[in-house]
Amino acid sequence: MIKVAQIIPYVYLVLAVLFIYDAVDKYLTDQNYILSVAFAAVGIFMFFFRLRFLKKLKEEQQQGSKNK
Repeated sequence: MIKVAQIIPYVYLVLAVLFIYDAVDKYLTDQNYILSVAFAAVGIFMFFFRLRFLKKLKEEQQQGSKNK
C-alpha cells in the first residue's frame, strides 16, 4: 500500500507537465488553453498535497510502531 502511495504523487507531476506542454502548444496555435493550465495547476497542487499526506502517514506509522 505504501509503495503505491509513494508513486502516485509523481503520476500527478507527470500529468501536470503534459498539461503544461498542451497549454503551451494551444497558446502558440491561438487555441483555448485555459483548461489545460487549470489541469496543470491541479496536478501540481495534488503533487504537493500527496507528498505532505504521505509524510504524515509515515510519521503516524512510526509513532504507532514505537507505542507498541
